[in-house]
Amino acid sequence: MKVLALLGSPRKGGNSEVLLNSFLKGVEHEGGTVELIRLYDLDIKPCIGCGGCDKTGECVLEGDDMIPLYDKIIAVKRIVFASPIYFYGIPAPAKAFVDRTQALWNRKRLLQEKGEWQDDPDRKGFFLSVAATKGVKVFEGAVLTMKYAFDAMGITYDGDLLIRGIEHRGDMKRAEQYLQAAEEAGRKFMR
Repeated sequence: MKVLALLGSPRKGGNSEVLLNSFLKGVEHEGGTVELIRLYDLDIKPCIGCGGCDKTGECVLEGDDMIPLYDKIIAVKRIVFASPIYFYGIPAPAKAFVDRTQALWNRKRLLQEKGEWQDDPDRKGFFLSVAATKGVKVFEGAVLTMKYAFDAMGITYDGDLLIRGIEHRGDMKRAEQYLQAAEEAGRKFMR
């Protein structure tokens, strides 16, 4: 089974990516294949709130890197989204991606109205996140964002691994207990 891995971190090799790689190791251990997409490497325009997708289920914005992602999202059964926390949310380029899933939500709504959509309980999403702070509510905004983003994509929120107190570059590489937890979460995600 193919897994679409979306990385919302600006840092190549940063703590979020290290955690994601451990998760993907578990995915591959269970026979999954992975396509990794670094959202910071893409040109994704922000949603302009025009309502154009309300009637068609398709985004009216053209010429950016979000357009080919729609087909990838529709085609897979599993998506993992990894991101650091910036001010109790996900970073701006990752949020631009999430906002553009509004077109997928409208697509799903339109298909439901025609009786052509059935929820697929086997389509699942998982959220990995790393925060420097140890605040009790540090992940609340990001988790809500991801729950609704996965819903817009027609995917069930299957869980998360949220890690506090990873502040400096390279900290995750030394956090063996979290890397093991991520690998096991990746295995479970595929079962």
